[in-house]
Amino acid sequence: MKKFLKQIGILLMTEIILGCQSKPNSDSKEGQKANKENKVTLAFNQDPVGNLNPHEYLPSQFITQDMVYDGLVSYGENGEIKPMLAESWTISEDGKTYTFKLRPNVKFSDGSAFDAKNVVKNFDTIFSKENKSKHSWFAFTNHLKSYRAVDDLTFEIVLDTPYTATLYDLAMIRLIRFLGDAGFPEGGDTMKGIKAPIGTGAWVLKEHKNNEYAVFVRNEYYWGEKPAASEIIIKNIPDSETLALQFESGDIDLIYGNGLISLDRFNSYRQDNGKYTTATSNPMSTRMLLMNTTSSILGDLNVRKALNHAVDKESIAKNIFDGIEKPADTIFAPNVPHTNVKLEKYGYDLAKAEAMLDEAGWKKGADGIREKNGKKMVLSFPYISSKVTDKSIGEYIQGEWKKIGIQVELKAMEEKAYWQNATAKNYDIMSDFSWGAPWDPHAFLTAMADNSASNTNPDYAAQLGLPMKAQLDKTIKALLVEPNEQKLNEMYTYVLTTLHEQAVYIPISYQAMLSVYRTGELEGVKFMPEENRIPAWSVKKVK
Repeated sequence: MKKFLKQIGILLMTEIILGCQSKPNSDSKEGQKANKENKVTLAFNQDPVGNLNPHEYLPSQFITQDMVYDGLVSYGENGEIKPMLAESWTISEDGKTYTFKLRPNVKFSDGSAFDAKNVVKNFDTIFSKENKSKHSWFAFTNHLKSYRAVDDLTFEIVLDTPYTATLYDLAMIRLIRFLGDAGFPEGGDTMKGIKAPIGTGAWVLKEHKNNEYAVFVRNEYYWGEKPAASEIIIKNIPDSETLALQFESGDIDLIYGNGLISLDRFNSYRQDNGKYTTATSNPMSTRMLLMNTTSSILGDLNVRKALNHAVDKESIAKNIFDGIEKPADTIFAPNVPHTNVKLEKYGYDLAKAEAMLDEAGWKKGADGIREKNGKKMVLSFPYISSKVTDKSIGEYIQGEWKKIGIQVELKAMEEKAYWQNATAKNYDIMSDFSWGAPWDPHAFLTAMADNSASNTNPDYAAQLGLPMKAQLDKTIKALLVEPNEQKLNEMYTYVLTTLHEQAVYIPISYQAMLSVYRTGELEGVKFMPEENRIPAWSVKKVK
């Protein structure tokens, strides 16, 4: 994840990127005409490329890693695992051995061949002795026993125990996607940087200006159906109002994603008499607040429960999201596998919240702010400055909780600093979200149970104040390899019930993706099965 697990790589020089990409026919008159006629421009609220390394976290970005690199399998509609670079696979009776038949005649964007030896080369760097611990949040890592190239087009994985989420983990946008041999650095360790982003995916990076824009053109060697557009331009526009103005002026063709523009602005487009075509996706993940249980204030369970009662989710859904996002009472939507557990929701009740705070010893002072043992009830609430909806929720929380004597200090932060701050536990409450498909629920839970030094997911550290933390982590690790369906569901019930009763999270809403474009100008705009993908394969300019 969406969502985290941040590391800093080495910035690629544009000259290297350009020099290492092969683009047959891109200079022909026909190719130039196609590029001019079929350019589609989108926006993103941070640099869309980073290092474009298939094996690293931030600053590389999911959306463009997905455009350039392929995996063995992919996550399709309704959770179906579909062939990608592997055209078929078999699983042994004991559930430990996976044998993949690779697609023949696949080439990387530099024209070199993709084969099982390249798969081994990528596995060697991802799961090397130096790098394996960096990916311990990723449960597949901990169950991978061996792997080998059986022949040029057959790759075999052997696990130490049956792991039910294997194909879902292999379908994720990172980590297991494949870099061409020429892209590997000297020494072979891609976590130290790559020479160039050479993939088998549909797109090739043509041009990148750091923190400004990236231009992608079709990979003419692509094994699958060619994208409808011949060029995708992604601009970095962190300010939502600037993005909206550029869209209205015609500089941006498509707004696609979550949190890129305010929902007020989105609704204005939706109501603008057919000038714009707008759409919202089905729920993709859960938006929530994460409470730091190691905080001197939020270490008290009764305080955390009181704060759960002090959030009017119906009001947020109506007034901030205008009904686009529906209220959430649990950290996963009921339709997420294994998570439809009966839990008593925390109803909105400010009087009850105040009574619970009083009982916990937090009394209102002369200035209206609660205090206990000479300490004011002041909660730090950082948020990512480029995420307009996170700011709106923070401002709502600040105003609502002031009514019951809590001072909330909001702090806007750049994304890298935000996650570093979260890892250091320098906050009381912060914006959080589940990761969506194919990560939920297993990968999201795995990361919250990972105690490795490399785990930058904030959920693990935030839960360290829980008295049953060790048992939670043990249960999460066990359920990932539990073959008995009844026992598996019992384990999920224990984990989800405990997190709910311990009030670690305040679920807010089920997040949806938004799309907006000028009516009649684009075709092929559709929501992808995953939150971290854009419709770069289907969208095209028609006007």
